[in-house]
Order: sequence, then C-alpha cells, then structure tokens
Amino acid sequence: MTSIDLIKRRILVVGANGMLGQRVIEFYSVLNDVELLATSVEDKFVFEGLEYVQSDISNRNEIKKVIKDFCPDFIINAAAFTNVDLSETERELAWKINVKGVEYLSESARVLDSHLIHISTDYVFDGKNGPYSENDIPNPLGYYARTKLASENVLKISGIKYTILRTNVLYGTAKYSRPDFVKWVVDSLRAGKQIRIVDDQINNPTFIDDLVQGINKTVELRKEGIYNIGGNEFLSRFDFTIMIADFFNLDKSLISKIKTEALNQPARRPLKSGLITIKAQSELGYKPHAIIQTLELMKNELGL
Repeated sequence: MTSIDLIKRRILVVGANGMLGQRVIEFYSVLNDVELLATSVEDKFVFEGLEYVQSDISNRNEIKKVIKDFCPDFIINAAAFTNVDLSETERELAWKINVKGVEYLSESARVLDSHLIHISTDYVFDGKNGPYSENDIPNPLGYYARTKLASENVLKISGIKYTILRTNVLYGTAKYSRPDFVKWVVDSLRAGKQIRIVDDQINNPTFIDDLVQGINKTVELRKEGIYNIGGNEFLSRFDFTIMIADFFNLDKSLISKIKTEALNQPARRPLKSGLITIKAQSELGYKPHAIIQTLELMKNELGL
C-alpha cells in the first residue's frame, strides 16, 4: 500500500443508479483521492468499469454487509422512495426505504464511525409560510413528507456523524434516467403538446450539479447538521416553465396555468415553500448557478 492509498477517502454511494446517484458517481469517479463504491437495488449498474455491489437499503443484512466490507469514511444516501402520490397507498414500502433504510445505514455508520450524508426535502414543511430556514419547525402534509421527516429524526437520535441536505425541485441531466422537469417541458412543447403547470407552488429549484457541489463541500469540510441546498431564484413552477420556454424559443401559448387543488392529487403539496440557503453559502461555501446558466449547461450536455 502506498502513501496515497492511506489518505484516500472511501465513499459509498447508496442509490447509485438514480438520477442524483449517477451524478455523484460521475463527480467522484474522476478524483484520484477517492476510493468509490456504488450500490443500488438493481442487478446491474448503469456505468461500466466502476465498483458496484447490488443491495437493497430496506434489507438490513444486505446493506450492513456492503458497508462492513467496504468500511466507508462517508456514506452518501441518494436512495429514496420519491413518488409522493404513490406513498399515500404504498405506505409500508415508502417507510421501509425512507425510514428503516436510514436506520440500517446509521447502525452500520455507528459501528464504523462513518459520516452519513442524507438527502431530504422541503416537503417536511407545510408550505404555509416559506421559504424556510434550517431552524423552522417542520410540519409535513403527506405520507412521503412524514417518512422524510422521520428519517431526519432517526439521524438526530442516532449518535453518529451525519449531515442532512434538504433540497427542492431537483432538475438536471443524468445519462441513464427518465427526463427531468426541464427536458419534459422541452420535449412536450417541441411536440406541440399543451401542458398545464401549477402557478401556486413557489420554490427555488435546485440544479442537480449544485446539490452534488453541496454534497462534496460537506465531504471536504466534514460539516455536520442540517443544510438547505437550492437555487437563488424563488419562483412558481409556472414561471419556471416560462423561463424554460423562453430560453429554448418554444411556444408559450401551449402552457396554461392551473391551481394545485384542481389536479386532485392524492398527496397534498406545500405551496409557499422553498429553502433559504444562507447557512450553506456561508458555512460550506456553496454557490448555486443561476437558472439561465443551468439551462445553458443542460442544452450543451443534452444537445437540446
């Protein structure tokens, strides 16, 4: 073993086949000072030539064996049951992945003194008085939101080194992932489809590479606690859609406004939400892109 091996950070990415997991893997796979292992529930990894182990976060023995065998310095948990509406009916599955899975990760992290970085959401708030700081009192509206708050509470009482990164309206590219909101808007409008977009949900959309930046700042500085990660621009989903249409010179007459209530979705959504990122900017050195910059980056990467 050389001296360089001794100082490598060992990073385990859980949920590595997901949109965020893929971007985290792409970021760390090119760094020489990182020993990287990816794990996800699928049999095969989307990237070839990288270390991958199949495991189910909701299977205690499986995930604990992966962690024990690898002995990570950092565990990045990008795994979650994120279907907000389906969580209302698939409650047991949502709880197993979002809460029990975090319990299992924290048990192993405690034994190995690993630092667990966990991704959470603005949905822990009710959206009555946003945007929110890290110190505001959560009040989740739906079952998905309740599982995410419960996962935060698991970490707070775990006794381990942990960081919770709350984010909202995550968008951006991943090589092997379903289209994000931006690509869905572009594809729909280019196909001449009419789309209905809510104008009463306010957020500060988070570019996926900014969230990866927040994760890496946490790793580099070994910061613990809760940090909000998001963009600098607070706007409605409708206004975000108009920005996308303007940037790509698409027909805005195909976009119509709708109220969230009119969608009759199974799960309630926080309306006046968004996350204040002053703490992350001052303590982590977090610097989010402007939305226009992110659209330019996506245009170049996807060839849109």
